[in-house]
Amino acid sequence: MEKPHVVVLFGATGDLARRKLLPGLLRLFEAGLLRDAKIVGTSLEDIGTEQFAKIARDGCEEFGKGDIDDARWAPFGAMLSYVPQSAGPHALAQEVERVEAELPGETADKRRLHYLSVPPKAALDVIHQLQDAGLVERSRIIMEKPFGTDLESAQRLNHEVHQVFDESQVFRIDHFLGKEAAQNILAFRFANGLFEPIWNRNFIDHVQIDVPETLGLEGRTKFYETTGAYRDMVVTHLMQVLAFMAMEPPTSLAPGPISDEKLKVFRSMRPIEPQNVVRGQYAGYRGKDVVADDSDTETFVALKVEIDNWRWAGVPFFLRTGKKLAEGARIISIAFKEPPLTMFPKGSNVGTQGPDHLTFDLADQSRMSLSFYGKRPGPGMTLDKMSMQFATHDTSAAGSVLEAYERLIHDAMRGDHTLFTTAAGIEELWAKSMPLLDHPAPVRSYQPGSWGPNAIHQLIAPHAWRLPFERSWRDTSHTTTTTNP
Repeated sequence: MEKPHVVVLFGATGDLARRKLLPGLLRLFEAGLLRDAKIVGTSLEDIGTEQFAKIARDGCEEFGKGDIDDARWAPFGAMLSYVPQSAGPHALAQEVERVEAELPGETADKRRLHYLSVPPKAALDVIHQLQDAGLVERSRIIMEKPFGTDLESAQRLNHEVHQVFDESQVFRIDHFLGKEAAQNILAFRFANGLFEPIWNRNFIDHVQIDVPETLGLEGRTKFYETTGAYRDMVVTHLMQVLAFMAMEPPTSLAPGPISDEKLKVFRSMRPIEPQNVVRGQYAGYRGKDVVADDSDTETFVALKVEIDNWRWAGVPFFLRTGKKLAEGARIISIAFKEPPLTMFPKGSNVGTQGPDHLTFDLADQSRMSLSFYGKRPGPGMTLDKMSMQFATHDTSAAGSVLEAYERLIHDAMRGDHTLFTTAAGIEELWAKSMPLLDHPAPVRSYQPGSWGPNAIHQLIAPHAWRLPFERSWRDTSHTTTTTNP
């Protein structure tokens, strides 16, 4: 953190704040990345600073790392204060100015970070509240997804936000891109002469970005009725990961050039047509108080994305995500084209376990693996699928890994837009989504605990989904000969 900061946390008593944001701020503080800072919480709860500090400590104890005793909590707890929304914007401004005066340095060198952990419909109210409170100067804001629900609403939202904040002050958060493994894609692609020359349509057959979830929509059904899986997950998360996978080499790893290359990917995408999409809804979703009996809201979506440029023409990108599926995972799988295999004798096993794959696991314990065929020891030419893997938690720097929200909050404090989405990028994605949104594919039922509607196999044919993996990841904490994906 380069400058002293006041972090204003809207929705400070909510679920996201308790689970991720407050434990994340504690971690940043203890890592020495949040030293000269104050945290002002605000929400609809009519409580005081002492009660807020207790909520914060309970959240950090439940969802943070390690035991928290009084000695550990005291320095972080001293950074907290609280102003209820009922006190109005000027009371919030007074508190921000009060704690800001306690920070070292000149006022002009101090920064404010406003985290809008509020429902999307409340975001504009908060922005206007910040304007009324005079808290726009020297400020940056972090906004949660979804950013609009279609092209028109995204344009309108961007226009209203830009009436108060300059685009350089706005950080639209996507926690997928904050994960160590997502950034490793950039390092893997652009730092290695082994892979960058083959990262194109001449060598790659197809790509899968697969994010199934086992959880349902407990407590979020009303939100989902106005959103659905495509708006909730694909535009905000999966497409952003796709851009990292598909973009051209930027002139530097600075925020501007990376954002430019991501936008070029979105502009090169063909419009998302309904025939390239499978929408699903798990059995039992309907029948709740907030769900119509004939609801066609999708809790599952799989689609084929085509990028019509020199690097990727003819290479399909298959995206899948959904609720109440068989497993929870976050993987990117790159399938390489197969060489001619006619030289191998019958029974050699070559090609029987699919093509060579490079796999990125975006889970918190991030991993990568490269699978390939090799000869089985012994007489004859019998081949087995083998793999090499790398796991972040195996390295000496494993303790330095920041979780997604921790990294993104820190990046926003430093003004680094690399891992955030831009207004132009969001609007371009909504524009490419409009054929699907105007004429949605039919919703197909699927059973909880399955992998989605059967139509997903026709969507990806003649290829096959990698999940479920034919083998589990190797457990690197034990010596074993089991191969991973």
